[in-house]
Amino acid sequence: MTDDLIARLAADLKPVRPMAMHRLLIGALLASGVVAVLAMLMLLGMRPDMDAARVTMIYWTKFSYTLALALLGLAATTVLARPGGRSRWPWLTGIALLALLLVLAIIQLARSDDMMPMIMGSSIIRSLTYIPIFSLPVLLAAMLALRRMAPTRPALAGFAAGITAGSTGAWIYAFACTETGMMFVALWYTLAIVVVGAIGAVLGRFLLRW
Repeated sequence: MTDDLIARLAADLKPVRPMAMHRLLIGALLASGVVAVLAMLMLLGMRPDMDAARVTMIYWTKFSYTLALALLGLAATTVLARPGGRSRWPWLTGIALLALLLVLAIIQLARSDDMMPMIMGSSIIRSLTYIPIFSLPVLLAAMLALRRMAPTRPALAGFAAGITAGSTGAWIYAFACTETGMMFVALWYTLAIVVVGAIGAVLGRFLLRW
């Protein structure tokens, strides 16, 4: 009787395409990322001094830091999307990246005659507002994709998705940001990313439960 039931249930199973989960999640993030880029272009536009900015270290620091965190968040999200998924290395690597950025920021501050503009900048509220705004399409797309998967730690999976979305939003925002302080990036970009991660954790707790 039990064998017959198992056979009937298994008869309707269809093979899953290789990397199907990764394809779904990456596809959702790419599509939503395009929406976020369009929102940035409409609301802010590219920074006017882009040609000069592209040869500065701070530009590539913002670019690399946010993109690396987005990829690490995606790696954590894909692992946590599976039942029982656990992975420490994306979190540890992200912390190491932040520590490296802080070291570079301290070196920059030590060479500066006026530290406060490097720390506080002139656009804290702007950064803390627009990074979450540009993150929202990506976060919503990630949540929709995760609902088709089987995370057994929904809050943590939501947090990972939020870090991915927040970092993507920060990466997109960096193309409009004219701040030149590495400490500004380490403090305020990271804070905005963590805020989006916290929103993802709350959403994940309620939306990703089985």
